[in-house]
Amino acid sequence: MMQNNQAIPFNKENFKQIFSIPFISVIIISIPSAIIAEYFNIPLAWFLGPMLITSLASLMGLKTKMPRLVLSSILIILGLYIGNYIDKDLFSQMQDWIWTSFIMLIYIILSVLIVSKYLEKFSKYEKKTSIFSAAPGALGPLMILAEDEKSDLSQVATSHLIRLIIIITVFPFIVNSFYSVENIKITQDLAANQNLSQLLILVASSIFLVLIFERVKVPAALLTGTLVASGFLQITEVASYEVSPDIIDYCLLILGSSVGCRFADKTFGEIGRNALHSFIATFLLVILGVIAAVVAGLVIDKNFFTLLLSYCPGGIYEVAVIAIFFDLDPEFVSFHHIIRLLMILFAVPVILKIVSKKA
Repeated sequence: MMQNNQAIPFNKENFKQIFSIPFISVIIISIPSAIIAEYFNIPLAWFLGPMLITSLASLMGLKTKMPRLVLSSILIILGLYIGNYIDKDLFSQMQDWIWTSFIMLIYIILSVLIVSKYLEKFSKYEKKTSIFSAAPGALGPLMILAEDEKSDLSQVATSHLIRLIIIITVFPFIVNSFYSVENIKITQDLAANQNLSQLLILVASSIFLVLIFERVKVPAALLTGTLVASGFLQITEVASYEVSPDIIDYCLLILGSSVGCRFADKTFGEIGRNALHSFIATFLLVILGVIAAVVAGLVIDKNFFTLLLSYCPGGIYEVAVIAIFFDLDPEFVSFHHIIRLLMILFAVPVILKIVSKKA
């Protein structure tokens, strides 16, 4: 089981999963759903279509599986794509992000305290389970902490998954409605005579750094390792490569499907029992996120939707994809979600200790 939790699991089991019926089934239902979603001009069609159809299929009992090796490969490509936005000016900008990072910490603490109190009182969640369920993101690391604390893993996972589906489904439509369509772009003009060897250098360096980061327990090692490797190589002009938008579409398909596959061990009954309270918890987190974005707008000159996405309680990779699609400062958004992950890992255990002492 531990092998499957590796960032890049090079093992026989994962290679076998690539040719398994559950994964082939995912691809068979995902491609038509992406094409249909694109036909109806749904924003982020190649992500939302596969995500929704795979979620539905998983809940209906279809055996679905997303091999970790496939997902890791896709996340490295997406990391390289975000890395295209990193330039020499980024480091001078980061000193301006100290205050927005501090606002993130306040947002996390308030989110956990307010939402956990709601879940404890109205959903009848046990105190520790409500705290893990209230945290705005970081499901993977939180599940490990929740297991150590003997919390209800099913409730924690279901709460986070329902929230992720709501956020990732609704947010693109809101941005699409209020954000100028002219600003929505994925670069079509690829650099002429791109050197494939430079792509290989970028991929090899990313894999090397991901493995190092995983060994030293850096959160979101796949994204942080790839961003650091691609950013450094591009800033130093050692290697650069612009990934084709067509390839990004297929990456979105895999990422969207992977979200749906997380419902493989869930039932409609389980989702139904948690749906109302998860919806209200998500609403509270979004309201707090909007307030945080408004406050952040007072200290930094950024597009409101960029700030809102930075404080959005969604998954780090899924939110990064939305930032890419709408060209909402992907490097700024990714940085804040990595910071959020670190802060949650720090804040939640501290809050648990305080709560335990009071109890």
